[in-house]
Amino acid sequence: MSAEGDEQELREAIRKLESTVASLEARLARLETSGARAEPPPTVVAAEATRAVAPAAPEQRDLEAHLGTYWLSRLGIVALIIGIAYLITYRFGELGMLARVVAGYVLSAGLGAFGLWLARRHELFGRIVFGGGLALAYFVTYALHFLPSVRVIESQALALVLLALLVVAIVVIAHRMQSETVAGIALFLGLHTGMLSEITTFTLLSTTLLASGALFFLVRNRWVVVPLSSLVAVYSTHVVWALRNDSVAPGAPERERLLLSLGFLLLYFVLFSVALLARPRELSRRACLAFALLNWVGLALLGGYEVARWSESHLFTFFVVLALAEAGSAAVARARQAPGPLFHAYLALTAITFALAMPTEYQDATLVAAWTVTGLATGLAARGTDSPVLRWVGVLILFTALGTCEVLTPGRALLLAALFAAFVIVERAGSALWPGPPPASAQRGDALLQAACAAGAGLSLLGLVGGLMPEGLVTLGWVVAAFGLFALGFAVRERWYRWAALALLGLALVRLLVVDLANLPADQRVLTFILLGVMLLVISYTYTRLRDRKG
Repeated sequence: MSAEGDEQELREAIRKLESTVASLEARLARLETSGARAEPPPTVVAAEATRAVAPAAPEQRDLEAHLGTYWLSRLGIVALIIGIAYLITYRFGELGMLARVVAGYVLSAGLGAFGLWLARRHELFGRIVFGGGLALAYFVTYALHFLPSVRVIESQALALVLLALLVVAIVVIAHRMQSETVAGIALFLGLHTGMLSEITTFTLLSTTLLASGALFFLVRNRWVVVPLSSLVAVYSTHVVWALRNDSVAPGAPERERLLLSLGFLLLYFVLFSVALLARPRELSRRACLAFALLNWVGLALLGGYEVARWSESHLFTFFVVLALAEAGSAAVARARQAPGPLFHAYLALTAITFALAMPTEYQDATLVAAWTVTGLATGLAARGTDSPVLRWVGVLILFTALGTCEVLTPGRALLLAALFAAFVIVERAGSALWPGPPPASAQRGDALLQAACAAGAGLSLLGLVGGLMPEGLVTLGWVVAAFGLFALGFAVRERWYRWAALALLGLALVRLLVVDLANLPADQRVLTFILLGVMLLVISYTYTRLRDRKG
């Protein structure tokens, strides 16, 4: 809705530029007719032309004026429409049937006409008021069936037809006026006035009609603010409904209510996904990401809540289906040549949804194994799609599995070994040394991700070797783990594993000096120090040979 304010500023700048060009043309005409006079030096003419053509420095936006003109007008029309909506709800029932209809539409028509009159003098302000008149007409039509105190129309089908016609009228008027302000005010207020009273199936159907109107502007005009606010509004309406147990179909079986709720959520998800993927190349990256993320959050949270309230055993199926839907959206985004961030976002949401499904089906060791497989598969998929974002998601899933393994299933050697291997494979999959053509992201280098993988591999190996060692030789196990990381780092020629080994070796030395010297028996001290010395010498010798080879 701020686009029209910027448009007015642009028009003012164009007018100033036109006047400047006119003055320049007049000056050139005078110069041409005065041939007897000496021509000024070219540098003087160039300097004058530069001063004349150069636009004035843009004035800094006055915060006070912006608040007063932009925000107060919008807050004012919102408060006014809500107040009139409450007036219709609580007082129009005292009028006769014909008077209710006439009074409601006279109010909306009067407000719209007043807005058009204001628009002749102050275009943006007048359009805000005109949009409020359209929103009020929508609420009057909505109230004539839904509000018991004002009800005139008994047929729900007829009421929906009238609402659909009114939504079409709002869309046509805003489209012909090319006014995002009119569309935004009318649809935003229409969506939120429906939440002023009890939410039923009729409310959700009318909300869907308004959302469809908003999505028309996304597909046809590529407006973002109106559809994005509609997305938030429709899911917000559903939140209010979900928190009220008997607001829809009171007395109906819980299964029917669940199917009705999921049906609406699926409808919202499909509507916004189709609108986003219709012409994604004409939207900004931020807009694409906002639509994809908010649409996923709305369906994942509300759908998961509804399914869990009915039967937690179906949560796994719900999240798997949602993950497949996100994967399908990623495929469509690639086919439609959508911006790269949108494609990678869909891939990341697919992996995250699969990860969310695992705790609903598995526990303890099986949960760690499931997350390990999910993280490994995600990291390998990132190689084929050249998606650094997806690779990061895979690493985070592996870290989640590692933390769960330490908290819930300590001492699971097989799981820790699998996690160690998974971290190494994911890191190698993003490396140019992996068999096959390297991805573009590997050519650019992703040092931070490699460091994270090396840290995860080090922690996994630390837990594995430390858990296998006797209680008195834990420090020695840490040294062995560090030695193993050094060997891996030299073998794959990756310094991040060697840095992780140095960090682990430092921890082992600190533990040796602080804990083991005071508590270990003599034989264990001897064994620990001798093996530590041998391993340190071997590592140092390896570094020396590498340095000599480079020399």
